Amino acid sequence: MNRKKKINEVLKKKLKKKNAKLHRSNKPRYISKAERAKMEAEAAQQQEAMPETPEAQPQSTDSEQTEPADK
Repeated sequence: MNRKKKINEVLKKKLKKKNAKLHRSNKPRYISKAERAKMEAEAAQQQEAMPETPEAQPQSTDSEQTEPADK
């Protein structure tokens, strides 16, 4: 009986490992604290490099925003 039990345990372990390899988790890749700081510094540097240009947005009047209720 012990021999059968031992064989079954070994087979179950192998099957469990095989199934674990097939199912990958959906967790995002770990990014270390140093790497995050480096990425933030690069992003800040890119923001400084890009000149701030205000985008031309047409000025709307109150009459354009409010429409008559009876149509």
